[in-house]
Amino acid sequence: MFKGILTPVITILDEQGKLDFEGNKIVINRLIDNGINGLLFFGSIGEFFTLTMDEKKDFIQFVVKTVDKRVPVLIGTGGTIQEEVIELTQFAEHEGADGVVVILPYYFKLDSETIYRYYANIAHSTSLPIMLYNFPDRTGVDLTPDLVLSLAKEFSHIVAIKDTVDNISHTRKMIQVVKEQRPDFTILSGFDEYLIPNLMAGGDGVLCGLTNIAPELFTGLLKAYQAKDFDKVVAANKKISILMNIYDVTDPFVAGIKGAVALKGVPISTVVKEPATVISEQQLHVIRDILVKADKA
Repeated sequence: MFKGILTPVITILDEQGKLDFEGNKIVINRLIDNGINGLLFFGSIGEFFTLTMDEKKDFIQFVVKTVDKRVPVLIGTGGTIQEEVIELTQFAEHEGADGVVVILPYYFKLDSETIYRYYANIAHSTSLPIMLYNFPDRTGVDLTPDLVLSLAKEFSHIVAIKDTVDNISHTRKMIQVVKEQRPDFTILSGFDEYLIPNLMAGGDGVLCGLTNIAPELFTGLLKAYQAKDFDKVVAANKKISILMNIYDVTDPFVAGIKGAVALKGVPISTVVKEPATVISEQQLHVIRDILVKADKA
Protein backbone atom coordinates (compact mmCIF):
# COMPACT_ATOMS: atom_id res chain seq x y z
CA MET A 1 0.00 0.00 0.00
CA PHE A 2 2.77 2.44 0.93
CA LYS A 3 5.55 1.90 -1.61
CA GLY A 4 8.42 3.70 -3.27
CA ILE A 5 10.16 6.69 -1.70
CA LEU A 6 8.61 7.92 1.54
CA THR A 7 9.85 10.70 3.80
CA PRO A 8 9.81 10.89 7.61
CA VAL A 9 9.23 14.63 7.52
CA ILE A 10 11.17 17.06 9.72
CA THR A 11 8.95 19.17 11.98
CA ILE A 12 9.71 22.87 11.60
CA LEU A 13 9.68 24.93 14.78
CA ASP A 14 9.93 28.67 15.31
CA GLU A 15 12.53 30.38 17.49
CA GLN A 16 10.38 29.71 20.57
CA GLY A 17 10.18 26.00 19.81
CA LYS A 18 6.54 26.18 18.71
CA LEU A 19 5.13 24.64 15.54
CA ASP A 20 5.89 26.83 12.51
CA PHE A 21 2.98 26.06 10.21
CA GLU A 22 4.22 28.19 7.32
CA GLY A 23 7.65 26.59 7.45
CA ASN A 24 6.10 23.14 7.53
CA LYS A 25 3.94 23.99 4.52
CA ILE A 26 7.09 24.89 2.55
CA VAL A 27 8.70 21.56 3.46
CA ILE A 28 5.58 19.54 2.61
CA ASN A 29 5.06 21.16 -0.79
CA ARG A 30 8.72 20.75 -1.72
CA LEU A 31 8.64 17.03 -0.99
CA ILE A 32 5.45 16.46 -2.94
CA ASP A 33 6.69 18.57 -5.87
CA ASN A 34 9.79 16.38 -6.04
CA GLY A 35 7.81 13.16 -6.40
CA ILE A 36 7.89 11.70 -2.89
CA ASN A 37 5.35 8.85 -2.66
CA GLY A 38 4.19 9.36 0.92
CA LEU A 39 4.83 11.47 4.02
CA LEU A 40 5.26 10.31 7.60
CA PHE A 41 4.73 12.93 10.27
CA PHE A 42 5.99 12.28 13.83
CA GLY A 43 8.66 9.81 12.85
CA SER A 44 11.99 9.86 14.68
CA ILE A 45 13.20 12.78 12.56
CA GLY A 46 9.85 14.48 13.19
CA GLU A 47 10.71 14.69 16.92
CA PHE A 48 7.53 12.89 18.00
CA PHE A 49 9.07 12.18 21.41
CA THR A 50 9.25 15.90 22.26
CA LEU A 51 5.73 17.04 21.31
CA THR A 52 2.67 17.21 23.53
CA MET A 53 -0.60 15.49 22.68
CA ASP A 54 -2.22 18.86 21.92
CA GLU A 55 0.64 19.84 19.61
CA LYS A 56 0.34 16.54 17.79
CA LYS A 57 -3.41 16.88 17.32
CA ASP A 58 -3.11 20.44 16.00
CA PHE A 59 -0.39 19.34 13.61
CA ILE A 60 -2.34 16.31 12.36
CA GLN A 61 -5.24 18.56 11.38
CA PHE A 62 -2.80 20.89 9.63
CA VAL A 63 -0.89 18.27 7.65
CA VAL A 64 -3.99 16.40 6.46
CA LYS A 65 -5.44 19.67 5.17
CA THR A 66 -2.13 20.83 3.65
CA VAL A 67 -1.32 17.59 1.84
CA ASP A 68 -4.93 17.44 0.62
CA LYS A 69 -4.78 13.86 -0.70
CA ARG A 70 -1.87 14.57 -3.05
CA VAL A 71 0.11 11.73 -1.42
CA PRO A 72 -0.65 9.37 1.47
CA VAL A 73 -0.34 10.87 4.96
CA LEU A 74 1.05 8.61 7.66
CA ILE A 75 1.06 9.63 11.32
CA GLY A 76 3.51 8.26 13.86
CA THR A 77 1.37 7.49 16.89
CA GLY A 78 3.76 5.31 18.89
CA GLY A 79 4.80 6.04 22.45
CA THR A 80 5.18 4.55 25.90
CA ILE A 81 1.54 4.87 27.04
CA GLN A 82 -0.80 2.53 25.19
CA GLU A 83 -3.92 4.58 25.96
CA GLU A 84 -2.31 7.65 24.39
CA VAL A 85 -1.19 5.66 21.35
CA ILE A 86 -4.77 4.49 20.81
CA GLU A 87 -6.15 7.98 21.41
CA LEU A 88 -3.82 9.54 18.85
CA THR A 89 -4.41 6.72 16.36
CA GLN A 90 -8.16 7.20 16.57
CA PHE A 91 -7.73 10.97 16.26
CA ALA A 92 -5.63 10.50 13.11
CA GLU A 93 -8.32 8.25 11.67
CA HIS A 94 -11.05 10.77 12.45
CA GLU A 95 -9.08 13.60 10.83
CA GLY A 96 -8.54 11.72 7.57
CA ALA A 97 -4.98 10.36 7.75
CA ASP A 98 -4.21 7.45 5.43
CA GLY A 99 -2.41 5.30 7.96
CA VAL A 100 -0.39 5.19 11.17
CA VAL A 101 3.15 4.12 11.95
CA VAL A 102 3.58 2.55 15.39
CA ILE A 103 6.90 2.00 17.11
CA LEU A 104 7.13 -0.24 20.16
CA PRO A 105 7.07 1.22 23.66
CA TYR A 106 10.63 1.81 24.75
CA TYR A 107 12.52 1.70 28.08
CA PHE A 108 11.69 -1.87 29.16
CA LYS A 109 12.60 -4.77 26.91
CA LEU A 110 9.36 -6.53 25.97
CA ASP A 111 8.91 -10.21 25.17
CA SER A 112 7.21 -11.43 21.99
CA GLU A 113 3.89 -12.16 23.71
CA THR A 114 3.70 -8.62 25.09
CA ILE A 115 4.66 -7.13 21.73
CA TYR A 116 1.96 -9.14 19.99
CA ARG A 117 -0.67 -8.07 22.51
CA TYR A 118 0.38 -4.43 22.20
CA TYR A 119 0.00 -4.35 18.42
CA ALA A 120 -3.20 -6.39 18.62
CA ASN A 121 -4.68 -3.81 20.98
CA ILE A 122 -3.77 -1.02 18.57
CA ALA A 123 -5.18 -2.96 15.62
CA HIS A 124 -8.47 -3.59 17.44
CA SER A 125 -8.81 0.15 18.08
CA THR A 126 -8.74 1.35 14.47
CA SER A 127 -9.57 0.46 10.90
CA LEU A 128 -6.68 2.55 9.56
CA PRO A 129 -3.81 0.77 7.79
CA ILE A 130 -0.99 0.20 10.27
CA MET A 131 2.72 0.22 9.54
CA LEU A 132 4.90 -1.44 12.16
CA TYR A 133 8.11 0.40 13.01
CA ASN A 134 11.09 -1.78 13.85
CA PHE A 135 13.95 0.25 15.34
CA PRO A 136 15.74 -2.00 17.84
CA ASP A 137 18.53 0.54 18.42
CA ARG A 138 15.89 2.74 20.07
CA THR A 139 13.47 0.20 21.57
CA GLY A 140 15.93 -2.53 22.58
CA VAL A 141 13.68 -5.13 20.93
CA ASP A 142 13.67 -6.57 17.42
CA LEU A 143 10.48 -7.35 15.54
CA THR A 144 11.34 -10.75 14.09
CA PRO A 145 9.99 -11.95 10.74
CA ASP A 146 7.94 -14.68 12.44
CA LEU A 147 6.31 -12.20 14.84
CA VAL A 148 5.54 -9.79 12.01
CA LEU A 149 4.04 -12.61 9.97
CA SER A 150 1.80 -13.64 12.87
CA LEU A 151 0.47 -10.08 13.17
CA ALA A 152 0.04 -9.75 9.41
CA LYS A 153 -1.91 -13.00 9.22
CA GLU A 154 -4.34 -12.04 11.99
CA PHE A 155 -4.88 -8.38 11.05
CA SER A 156 -5.42 -7.54 7.40
CA HIS A 157 -4.99 -3.82 8.11
CA ILE A 158 -1.48 -4.34 9.45
CA VAL A 159 -0.08 -3.72 6.01
CA ALA A 160 3.59 -2.71 6.25
CA ILE A 161 6.78 -2.41 8.25
CA LYS A 162 9.60 0.10 8.35
CA ASP A 163 12.65 -2.03 9.10
CA THR A 164 15.28 0.29 10.55
CA VAL A 165 18.02 -2.27 11.04
CA ASP A 166 21.53 -1.68 9.72
CA ASN A 167 21.69 -5.17 8.25
CA ILE A 168 20.06 -5.82 4.90
CA SER A 169 19.97 -9.55 5.67
CA HIS A 170 17.41 -8.80 8.39
CA THR A 171 15.17 -7.05 5.88
CA ARG A 172 15.73 -9.78 3.29
CA LYS A 173 14.55 -12.42 5.75
CA MET A 174 11.53 -10.26 6.59
CA ILE A 175 10.67 -10.07 2.89
CA GLN A 176 11.06 -13.80 2.35
CA VAL A 177 9.09 -14.88 5.42
CA VAL A 178 6.23 -12.37 5.36
CA LYS A 179 5.61 -11.94 1.66
CA GLU A 180 5.34 -15.68 1.10
CA GLN A 181 1.97 -15.57 2.89
CA ARG A 182 1.14 -11.85 2.60
CA PRO A 183 2.50 -10.79 -0.82
CA ASP A 184 0.68 -7.45 -0.48
CA PHE A 185 2.57 -6.61 2.73
CA THR A 186 4.89 -3.63 2.22
CA ILE A 187 8.45 -3.84 3.54
CA LEU A 188 10.46 -0.64 3.58
CA SER A 189 14.04 -0.09 4.68
CA GLY A 190 14.72 2.65 7.18
CA PHE A 191 18.35 3.07 6.12
CA ASP A 192 18.74 5.35 3.12
CA GLU A 193 21.52 3.43 1.39
CA TYR A 194 19.49 0.19 1.36
CA LEU A 195 16.97 1.26 -1.29
CA ILE A 196 18.45 -0.83 -4.10
CA PRO A 197 19.25 -3.91 -1.94
CA ASN A 198 15.69 -3.70 -0.59
CA LEU A 199 14.17 -3.65 -4.07
CA MET A 200 16.45 -6.40 -5.35
CA ALA A 201 15.40 -8.63 -2.45
CA GLY A 202 11.73 -8.12 -3.32
CA GLY A 203 11.00 -5.23 -0.97
CA ASP A 204 9.11 -2.05 -1.68
CA GLY A 205 11.35 0.96 -1.08
CA VAL A 206 12.57 3.23 1.71
CA LEU A 207 11.23 5.51 4.41
CA CYS A 208 14.38 7.46 5.19
CA GLY A 209 15.65 10.80 6.45
CA LEU A 210 17.91 11.98 3.63
CA THR A 211 14.85 12.35 1.42
CA ASN A 212 14.20 15.56 3.37
CA ILE A 213 17.46 16.92 1.96
CA ALA A 214 17.52 15.52 -1.58
CA PRO A 215 14.09 14.14 -2.49
CA GLU A 216 14.83 14.36 -6.20
CA LEU A 217 17.93 12.17 -5.77
CA PHE A 218 15.90 9.30 -4.31
CA THR A 219 12.94 9.57 -6.67
CA GLY A 220 15.40 9.72 -9.55
CA LEU A 221 17.20 6.65 -8.28
CA LEU A 222 13.95 4.70 -8.11
CA LYS A 223 13.08 5.69 -11.68
CA ALA A 224 16.57 4.72 -12.87
CA TYR A 225 16.29 1.32 -11.18
CA GLN A 226 12.87 0.70 -12.75
CA ALA A 227 14.25 1.71 -16.16
CA LYS A 228 17.31 -0.51 -15.64
CA ASP A 229 19.59 2.47 -16.18
CA PHE A 230 22.58 1.09 -14.33
CA ASP A 231 24.82 4.12 -14.83
CA LYS A 232 22.30 6.42 -13.16
CA VAL A 233 21.77 3.92 -10.35
CA VAL A 234 25.50 3.83 -9.62
CA ALA A 235 25.82 7.61 -9.76
CA ALA A 236 22.90 8.21 -7.42
CA ASN A 237 24.08 5.58 -4.94
CA LYS A 238 27.50 7.23 -4.82
CA LYS A 239 25.90 10.53 -3.83
CA ILE A 240 23.74 8.86 -1.17
CA SER A 241 26.80 7.12 0.31
CA ILE A 242 28.42 10.51 0.79
CA LEU A 243 25.27 12.11 2.22
CA MET A 244 25.03 9.34 4.83
CA ASN A 245 27.84 11.12 6.69
CA ILE A 246 25.38 13.88 7.66
CA TYR A 247 23.92 11.51 10.26
CA ASP A 248 27.22 11.62 12.17
CA VAL A 249 27.54 15.41 12.43
CA THR A 250 25.01 16.07 15.21
CA ASP A 251 23.61 13.96 18.02
CA PRO A 252 20.72 13.50 17.74
CA PHE A 253 20.88 13.66 13.96
CA VAL A 254 17.67 15.70 13.63
CA ALA A 255 19.56 18.99 13.87
CA GLY A 256 21.90 17.88 11.11
CA ILE A 257 19.05 16.99 8.80
CA LYS A 258 17.37 20.34 9.40
CA GLY A 259 20.65 22.14 8.86
CA ALA A 260 21.22 20.36 5.57
CA VAL A 261 17.71 21.19 4.33
CA ALA A 262 18.33 24.86 5.15
CA LEU A 263 21.68 24.75 3.33
CA LYS A 264 19.86 23.44 0.26
CA GLY A 265 18.12 26.80 0.14
CA VAL A 266 14.84 25.91 1.85
CA PRO A 267 13.78 28.90 4.02
CA ILE A 268 13.22 27.14 7.34
CA SER A 269 14.26 27.46 10.96
CA THR A 270 16.71 24.82 12.20
CA VAL A 271 15.44 24.96 15.79
CA VAL A 272 15.05 21.60 17.52
CA LYS A 273 13.16 20.80 20.70
CA GLU A 274 15.05 20.87 23.99
CA PRO A 275 17.07 19.20 25.39
CA ALA A 276 18.63 18.78 21.92
CA THR A 277 20.61 21.79 20.74
CA VAL A 278 20.44 23.75 17.52
CA ILE A 279 23.15 23.05 14.98
CA SER A 280 26.33 25.09 15.37
CA GLU A 281 28.16 27.07 12.70
CA GLN A 282 31.01 24.57 12.80
CA GLN A 283 28.60 21.68 12.24
CA LEU A 284 26.92 23.57 9.41
CA HIS A 285 30.32 23.99 7.81
CA VAL A 286 30.91 20.24 7.97
CA ILE A 287 27.52 19.53 6.42
CA ARG A 288 28.10 22.13 3.71
CA ASP A 289 31.28 20.30 2.73
CA ILE A 290 29.40 16.99 2.60
CA LEU A 291 26.71 18.50 0.35
CA VAL A 292 29.34 19.96 -2.00
CA LYS A 293 31.18 16.64 -2.16
CA ALA A 294 27.95 14.78 -2.94
CA ASP A 295 27.02 17.27 -5.66
CA LYS A 296 30.39 16.76 -7.32
CA ALA A 297 30.30 12.96 -7.11
